[in-house]
Amino acid sequence: MKCKVRFEPVGVEVEVERGESVLEAAQKAGVYINSVCGGEGVCGKCRVRIAKGKVDILPAAYEMSEEEKEAGWVLACRAEVATDLVVEVPEEAALRGGRILVGEEAVRFARSSAEKRFSFDPLVRKVHLEIEDATVESPIADYERLRTAVRRALNRPDIPLQAGYRILRKLGPVMRQKNGSVTATVGMRLNTWEIMDVEPGDTTEHCLGVAVDIGTTTIVVHLVDLQSGRMLDMNAKYNSQMAYGEDYISRIIYAEQKNAFDKMQRLVVSDINDLVESLCERLGRRTDEIYAVVTSGNTAMLHFLLGLDPRRLRREPYVPVASIIPPLRAAQVGLRVNNRAVLYPLPGVAAYVGSDITAGVAAIGMDESDELWLFVDIGTNGEVVIGNEEFMVCCSCSAGPAFEGSGVSCGMRATEGAIEAVRIERKNGAFDVKTAVIGNAKPRGICGSGLLDAIAQLFCAGILGRNGKFNRDVRCERLVVEDNVAGFVLSDEEEAAEGRRLVLNEIDISNLIRSKAAVYAAIKVLLKEVGLPLEAVERFFLAGGFGNYINVRSAITIGMLPDVDADKVVFAGNTSVTGARMALRSVAAYERIHDIAHKMTYVDLMTKLEFMDEFSKACFLPHTDLQEFPSVCVPPGE
Repeated sequence: MKCKVRFEPVGVEVEVERGESVLEAAQKAGVYINSVCGGEGVCGKCRVRIAKGKVDILPAAYEMSEEEKEAGWVLACRAEVATDLVVEVPEEAALRGGRILVGEEAVRFARSSAEKRFSFDPLVRKVHLEIEDATVESPIADYERLRTAVRRALNRPDIPLQAGYRILRKLGPVMRQKNGSVTATVGMRLNTWEIMDVEPGDTTEHCLGVAVDIGTTTIVVHLVDLQSGRMLDMNAKYNSQMAYGEDYISRIIYAEQKNAFDKMQRLVVSDINDLVESLCERLGRRTDEIYAVVTSGNTAMLHFLLGLDPRRLRREPYVPVASIIPPLRAAQVGLRVNNRAVLYPLPGVAAYVGSDITAGVAAIGMDESDELWLFVDIGTNGEVVIGNEEFMVCCSCSAGPAFEGSGVSCGMRATEGAIEAVRIERKNGAFDVKTAVIGNAKPRGICGSGLLDAIAQLFCAGILGRNGKFNRDVRCERLVVEDNVAGFVLSDEEEAAEGRRLVLNEIDISNLIRSKAAVYAAIKVLLKEVGLPLEAVERFFLAGGFGNYINVRSAITIGMLPDVDADKVVFAGNTSVTGARMALRSVAAYERIHDIAHKMTYVDLMTKLEFMDEFSKACFLPHTDLQEFPSVCVPPGE
C-alpha cells in the first residue's frame, strides 16, 4: 500500500510504501535529517513531529518524555509510515547551511604560500596547433605529425604520448576541417601523456578543471581555468550520506546491512555533480568544458566515490582496496563532465590516513621544511603528522563526533543557531554567561568550538572539576541536576529557540574529554615515536573546518592541544581542497603528493600500549600531569 508523506516547512511530498520509516521517506524526498547513529534509534537527533496521520513506533534506546509523545514527537528512524502523513521537521533536526570552509578562509593560506611553490603546469591542458599537411616530399602520417606538434607545444620533446582508437578515427577529418588548425586536449596519465581529444580550430578557452574535497561531513568543489590557472569559483554542501550515519564507519555498516553500497556511491557522485553544475550555471559555462577532476578525501570516502568495497576498512587488519589509485575516466564513476575527462584520485597512506592528509601536508609544505612541524586535522577521525623535509610520520585517532556537536545532548553542527563561543564571568557573586551564536539567531544548540569554550570557561570558573564533574558545592543558579546527572544551563527556555533550554551535562563533557584526550595522546605518542620533545616543534598547523574556528587558548586549557605559544599555531583552513587544487594546477605538485604518500610512515596507535596510557592520563582537565600545562591556571582546590 502506498502512502503520501509531506514534509514541512519545506513543502516536499513523496510517495512511499506503508511500513517504511519516516527517515527513509525523508531520504527519498531529499529532505535530509540528522541521524548520527545511522537509524538505530540511539542518538535522538532525528526528532520530528507528526502533524497529521499515524505511524507505528518501533522500540528505541533513546527515550522521549510522555509530554513529547503526546505532542506527536517521534524519532524519524523508529516511526513507520501507517497512513498518509504530514511531518514537521524542526530546525535542529534539519541539515542547514553552515560553516563550510569554501571561501576566502579556505584559500588565504594557500594563496600566501602553497601554490607559489609550484609553477603553473596543469594535469590537463589544451594546445592550439597549426599543422602543415603532408606532402610528397614529407609523407608523414597525420598521427605522427600531431604527436610531434603536441610535444613541441608542451616543450616536452621526449614524453611518451598516446591516443586511443576514438581519436584516430576522427583525426583525419578534424585536421582538414580548418586547414590544419587543431586544438588537442592533452592530459597526464601516470608515466605517459594522452591525447584526450582533438577539435578543429582554436577551442583553448574552453578548458576547465575541478578540485574536490570529499569530506565525511561536507563536500567542497573549486572550479579552475586550466589555461590560466585562475580559480573561477567555489561551492560546498553537506555530504548527503550524512542521512545514513554521522561517521563513515556507521555508513559502511548501513551499506553492508542494507546492501546499499551502490546507493552510497550514487549519493557522493550526485553531490559532486550538483555542485559542479551549480558552479557552471552560475558562471555561464558548460560541464563538458571540464576535462580534469582531482579528488582528495579520507580513504572511506574515496572508496565510496569509486565504488570500491570499503568493508575491510573497519575489520582487522584494516586495509583498503587501494591507497594509490591510477587516473581513470571521470565518466566511469558517473561524474557529469566531459566524457573524455580524467579523474585523478590523490593517494592516501592507510585505511585511516587518506589523501586529505597527503594533500594537506603538501599544501603547508611540510615536506620542504627544514624545521620540525606538526599538522593536526581534527574531525570525527583525528589525523596527526609530524615531520620535515627528512621524514614524516603520521597516525590516526578515533576522536569521535563530539567536536562536530554529536554525542552531545544539546550539540549540533556549526550552522545557524549554534553557540560557537562562550564566556563566563563572575559578577557580584553570580555567574554571567555570554554566548556568540552563528547568524545572531536564538540558540538551538552548541557546536564544537562552543563546546571547547564552554568547558574551558566552566573549568577556569571553578564550576567544573578536573575530572569533568561539576562542583555541586558551588552556588550557581545555572547548575541543575536531572536523573542524578549534573548539568549547566547555557540558555534557558526564554533565551533558546523552540523554547527548550540548552543544558551541557556531565555525560556530554565526558564525551568531549575522551575526544580531546585521543588527540592529545596521539600527539604525545607520535613525538615519542620520533624521539623528539615538544619543544622541538616550530609550528603547529590546524586544518579542517573545526580546527579553523576553535579558540586555541580554550583548546590548550582543556588539554586538547599541547601547551605551546599561540604564535606557533597556524590556522591552515581546508588544506585538503587546497592540495587538490595545487595538484590540478601543477604536474609537479601532483607528483609531490605521490612522493609524500610513499615517504610517510604510518604508526598504528592500536598496536601501541603507550597510547592507552597517554589517553588515560589525558582524560582529565587539562591532564593528570599539570606540569605539561604550565600556562593553564587551575582553580584553587583542583
